[in-house]
Amino acid sequence: MTRLCCLGLLLCARLALAGPVDAARYDAFWLWAGVKPQAVLNDARTIYVLQGQIEASPADETQVRFIAQDASLPPLPRLPNAHVWLAYRAHTLHWTPRVEHIMLAQLARWRASGRVVEGVQIDFDAHTLHLQDYLDVLRELRERLPADCRLSITGLLDWSSRIDTDQVNQLKRIVDEVVVQTYQGRRTIADYDAYLPRVGRLQLPFRIGLIQGGEWEAPRYLAQSPWFRGYVVFLRNGV
Repeated sequence: MTRLCCLGLLLCARLALAGPVDAARYDAFWLWAGVKPQAVLNDARTIYVLQGQIEASPADETQVRFIAQDASLPPLPRLPNAHVWLAYRAHTLHWTPRVEHIMLAQLARWRASGRVVEGVQIDFDAHTLHLQDYLDVLRELRERLPADCRLSITGLLDWSSRIDTDQVNQLKRIVDEVVVQTYQGRRTIADYDAYLPRVGRLQLPFRIGLIQGGEWEAPRYLAQSPWFRGYVVFLRNGV
């Protein structure tokens, strides 16, 4: 009887996560520029808030600029129970000392405001050719961050099949988590379930990133992975 109850609970949990992603069923979110805060944030435990974009000049990729995004975000509610991550969208790996200086200054301001800032997240589409360069940038950033500041990165859905064992081992010594994105634009990637089995094999703490309103059905094996840390929902307007 106990076994049947457990199976029933597992089935219900799976069905609860099947269909369009309802943000009210989750407690971790991305809040990007131009997206209005939603009521679900009031019960959030984790929020990744965009703070800036790092871009290279089209004419000269060594000329890098930091575009602050925090001013374009609506004021956040107080959210006393939420842990905040400061998120940065990187379009280049040619960072200047000024980029890291701005990040550290923003981190200091957030912490001085009394909010619980868990860490910094880097959102970069690391292609195979640039994986080692990305690891070098992350390693340097890790050394500059305060010891109590965690480091998170996002990963493309096919990322787990392109990173080799040595790079995984390097990454384990640098970052605290990887959030694997199962969407592109405003849609869930159609064959996301074909990639997910490889994600758990990374043997790194990971979350799964979902798009609000996108299709999703949680594979049963996902919650059984000792490395799985839950979901993050990218919030959208008008959903």
